[in-house]
Amino acid sequence: MAGLVGLAGQIPGGALVDAVRSERLLAGLAIAAIALAALTYAAFPIFPVVLAAAVLHAAASCVLGPAIAAISLGLVGHAAVGERLGRNARFQSIGNGLAAGAMGACGYFFSARAVFIVTALLLVPTLLALRRIAPGEINPERAHGGALPPAEKRSPAEFLSLLRNRPLLTFAGCIMLFHLANAAMLPMMATVLTTQSSEWATLLIAMCIIVPQCVVAVISPWVGRRSQSWGRKPLLLVGLAAMSLRGLLFGTVTNPQLVVAVQLLDGLTAAVIGVMVPLIIADVTRGTGHFNLGQGVVGTMTGLGAAASTTLAGYMTQYLNSQIAFLGLAGIGIIAVLAAWALMPETRPESGKDKSAAGPNRPPGNP
Repeated sequence: MAGLVGLAGQIPGGALVDAVRSERLLAGLAIAAIALAALTYAAFPIFPVVLAAAVLHAAASCVLGPAIAAISLGLVGHAAVGERLGRNARFQSIGNGLAAGAMGACGYFFSARAVFIVTALLLVPTLLALRRIAPGEINPERAHGGALPPAEKRSPAEFLSLLRNRPLLTFAGCIMLFHLANAAMLPMMATVLTTQSSEWATLLIAMCIIVPQCVVAVISPWVGRRSQSWGRKPLLLVGLAAMSLRGLLFGTVTNPQLVVAVQLLDGLTAAVIGVMVPLIIADVTRGTGHFNLGQGVVGTMTGLGAAASTTLAGYMTQYLNSQIAFLGLAGIGIIAVLAAWALMPETRPESGKDKSAAGPNRPPGNP
């Protein structure tokens, strides 16, 4: 149910962020809802209550992601958003690692319920950090991707025109293919490691998760900066190609220790995709006032691809073998590379037309 809500709520969540004029307030409410869901898990572990909390958590997540991207764009504008998104990805990766360590320690030394209590307690520093952003620092027009007409002047045709935005739909298709190929790779490899090296499987799987996070933390700001000088398309192709190569290596590598080395490619891919997805959406929706709705469209395609990936990989593994399954996923990744190369335009704005994008609230190049 949570997965279905998360899939169905992507477009409405993005539209909601576009509709409100206080992204800070909306983000704060979403964070509070996630904390409430975590407390509910800990306090009332019975099925109906947990189901309701999971639905609340999924719905809040559909809003929080677009709201953070909107705040970022509203703070720095299109001229500096690439570097800002790179910094976002770095701190997200660091936060993931620290939170996993803290929750793991609490679960080990106290109880499983302590994990959810820690999650809820993280509400406090998160809201304090959010409060440090002054409302006047966020330009509402930029946060929505450009000028948004008054409600009484909007029409369904204007709203639906975003769904006829060819670069946006092309990019959404490429991202769907990416997640169709990528989502099942690590779970499949975890299964292979468990059967081949049960004694070391837990440590190896942990390393497969930690190593990419470290890579993301190191190179994400570099990816954001290079997106301004190299363009979006070359970096997108690098990220997609790295994922395809990872699938090919997973299908041929038999040494469990080498699997961790192959996971370096996952870090490269995660850094590129983590920065490029909101950045390219900001490019192709610029001037529409529907940046966050565009995030919802791509988020829906992401969910469809990820959901189908595990089912497809499971069938290939059951009726063929894991090596063929990895090679099949790599083949889908190659299709994504070819589609991006042939169909996806370069979306980086011309620098001469983008000098004022950082706006009056912050100087250009100083996110």
